[in-house]
Amino acid sequence: MPEKPGNPHAYAPRGLSRTDAAIYLGIGLRLLDEMVKDGRLPPPKQINKRVIFDRIALDVAFSALPDQEQDTRSRFEKLIDSKRHV
Repeated sequence: MPEKPGNPHAYAPRGLSRTDAAIYLGIGLRLLDEMVKDGRLPPPKQINKRVIFDRIALDVAFSALPDQEQDTRSRFEKLIDSKRHV
């Protein structure tokens, strides 16, 4: 998604190719396809023969993904808990 050199009106494109959508989200193509298939990401739009992902829809879907849970237990507490489950 490089900007065109010398373009004073440079802006982020609204539509992204499959590759650019994956790069934009920081994931690989396989994970992008998996997330579209299972509904975590929106499907692309069809413009003539082009398949285009909507950047704004990707932003909304990305924001809706759950945050990684933080485990605040100490290493000792984790060790004790792991021994209890054996």
